[in-house]
Parts: sequence; C-alpha cells; structure tokens
Amino acid sequence: MASKKPASRSKTPDAIALLKADHRQVEQWFSQFDKSSSTSKKQQLADSICEALTIHTTIEEEIFYPAFLQATKDKDTHHEAVVEHAGAKQLISEIQAMSADDDFFDAKVTVLSEMIKHHVKEEEQPGGMFAEAKKSKMDLQQLGEQLSARKQELQSRPKAA
Repeated sequence: MASKKPASRSKTPDAIALLKADHRQVEQWFSQFDKSSSTSKKQQLADSICEALTIHTTIEEEIFYPAFLQATKDKDTHHEAVVEHAGAKQLISEIQAMSADDDFFDAKVTVLSEMIKHHVKEEEQPGGMFAEAKKSKMDLQQLGEQLSARKQELQSRPKAA
C-alpha cells in the first residue's frame, strides 16, 4: 500500500478512509464514556456519540450504501447494514430522550457501543463491505468528496431544540 500523501486543500479522504475515521472517533468517545464517572461528562459524550452516529448513518445510507449496492449487487451485506442502522437509530433516539441521571442511560449507551462495535467489525473485516467496495468499480475518491460535503452540511445544520 502506498504511503499517505500529504493532504492538500482540495484532497478529501476516500470514502473508506472517511468512514473509518468516523468509526475511530466514536470508538474513542465510547471508551471515554466507559471510563467516566461524571454524569455531565457522560451526557456530553453521549450527545457527541449520538450526533456523530446520526450523521454517519445518514451519509452511509444516502450515498455510500446505494453506490455499494449498485457496484456489487451484494444485497445481503447491504440489507444487514441497513437493519443494523435501524437498530442503532432506535437506541440513539431513546438515549437522546434521556438524561445521564436516568437509570437506564449507561446501559443504553453500553448496548449502543456493543452494536456499533459489531457493525464496524462487519464493515471493516476482510470480505466485509469496505473490502468488497475496494474490489469493486466504485469511485471511492469521488464518493469520499460526496460523503465529506454531505457530512459538513449535516454538521452545520442547527441543532433541534
């Protein structure tokens, strides 16, 4: 594999690199959540996790997954990923409706973490969605630009009250 090129202003990561960077960020926040005993810190981390995962699932579902399905015709992998996202989104909405003081808050964030770890493993493992995408004719650089633009758009939207 070629060494990393220096980033220039117009160079966005390819789709796989961008999605993996999202995975690493959320994993880091889950780890911090696990180690924290501060209710306010847990609330802040859970808010960050939920927002990041909401944006991540949106860009995958709107851009990456349709391109993957078109390029690979791998309906099983695609459908499993969509179902996993639905489960995560349900738990995210429950967490967002709670406070870190609620009895089940920590448990729900822990279960979300386990769901996301499983989903990430499925996407990143040899023979997983990302490996199949790399073997396909998908234009991962162009998709990375689309994902990045949509991610920035979603991050800049006003937060719901």
